[in-house]
Amino acid sequence: MKEKKSKIDVQGFEIAVVNQSNNDYISLTDIAKQKNAESTGLVIAHWLSTKFTIEFMGLWEQMHNKNFNVTEFRNIKNEAGSNGFILSSKQWIDKTNAIGLTSSAGRYGGTFAHKDIAFEFASWISAEFKLYLIKEFQRLKEEENSRLSLEWKLNRTLSMLNYRIHTDAIKEHIIPKNITKDQANFVYASEADVLNVALFGKTAKQWREENKSSEGNIRDYATIEQLLVLANIESMNAEFIRMEIPQKERLLKLNQIAILQLKSITTNDLFTKLKE
Repeated sequence: MKEKKSKIDVQGFEIAVVNQSNNDYISLTDIAKQKNAESTGLVIAHWLSTKFTIEFMGLWEQMHNKNFNVTEFRNIKNEAGSNGFILSSKQWIDKTNAIGLTSSAGRYGGTFAHKDIAFEFASWISAEFKLYLIKEFQRLKEEENSRLSLEWKLNRTLSMLNYRIHTDAIKEHIIPKNITKDQANFVYASEADVLNVALFGKTAKQWREENKSSEGNIRDYATIEQLLVLANIESMNAEFIRMEIPQKERLLKLNQIAILQLKSITTNDLFTKLKE
């Protein structure tokens, strides 16, 4: 699983943020440096060993993790507060199958927590530090959303421009002369669905039937990667139309092209960096 990594500055401390499967995890190791830069693991363990923290963590896991080991959680909760009790992040993960924390060794390792948990840990470190952490995290997400929105709009515009080329090819090579406007619209819709099926695997009508509560059309919900491929196959279909290739054959060709291009884009490190 690829991670999207970012950094935020909180009161002079650089805090790492990673996105895994659309969930943001914040480095507890970096946050702990605010309290003790030399013994971050011990700082985390002291926080994790308190009864309040264990109860909070257990509740969070039961809300978000269907594979959470509730029996082990209860055993740990019963031990909390006893003399010498200490709980590391790795022990918590291994014993309860927790997903709210991740822990790895090495130079680029450390302990990360889901943002809900990270904010709770920051409260334990310092109320002021937590407020600045939330503020900087929100700023990061706003910047990411703004950038993604701009990228989507640019790709949507490119797709629309290419679609004009596509419709011109239909008009010149497929639609016969002297037919009604409704008949022409039917041909345009049919060719539009060639692209929809090639890329999305369904027609516009099928998408609307599956998404009756959604506004707009299938292309309004496309990803940046899909819109980029759509722009490409629109141009290709226009050329295929001019070459008088039958629709069925064009659909098969465009589907294979769409599959290959999406695989290429989603595994391209340069494209991934441009999105970051």
